[in-house]
Amino acid sequence: MAINSQHVVGFAAGIGVSALGFYLYKRNQSKVDAFLGNHGIQISSSMEKDPKSMTLKELILAKEELEDLIAEKEFDQKEKDKPKSKPAKKAA
Repeated sequence: MAINSQHVVGFAAGIGVSALGFYLYKRNQSKVDAFLGNHGIQISSSMEKDPKSMTLKELILAKEELEDLIAEKEFDQKEKDKPKSKPAKKAA
């Protein structure tokens, strides 16, 4: 079965709908999480929990998340502070 234009259109539509759904969720995240919480579905990040009540595994995962965030921030800061120099011209 070859990929035809209907497959491509369906794939693009799916990506668009997924992006829209994610955007709307992030925009209304507190309301959605509260609604789900009222219906017995707890959505929480390891960053939101009380560290004293977390298991060792949860603490390690939270530590890894923080280390990743720190590394990303450091990289972004280095890229931002990097001087923009023009490449040297080669002598003929």
